[in-house]
Amino acid sequence: MQNKIQVKSVEKREDALIFCAENTDLRVEGLKARSHVLVDSDNLSFLYILENETSFIYVSIPHTCWEELKNAMKNDETMFVRIHDVEIELEQMKEELEYLIGNIEGNANYGEELVNTVEKVFL
Repeated sequence: MQNKIQVKSVEKREDALIFCAENTDLRVEGLKARSHVLVDSDNLSFLYILENETSFIYVSIPHTCWEELKNAMKNDETMFVRIHDVEIELEQMKEELEYLIGNIEGNANYGEELVNTVEKVFL
């Protein structure tokens, strides 16, 4: 996955959670939310998909940020990714994650380590 943005930290703002990406040389002009989340079992991450006219960009949200993510979901907070001081709303993040978490629970197809980590944090 060459077009991946790695989230390094999170910031809390009133009614919002900001995932902060660092050290990326990707251009953010024209990027928009795709409203879809995948799972990266090998790296224990959720991947939110952004897109532009020519490609998909994956925002990798590692398990180290999942507690804040869980709290943002619980409090219906809006979630953004910040890339080069540009914030992009991660549309339908909560709904996508609720669906994914329901599928991951007890499902060995995702790998034991991911299932255990998701269950520990979210369930």
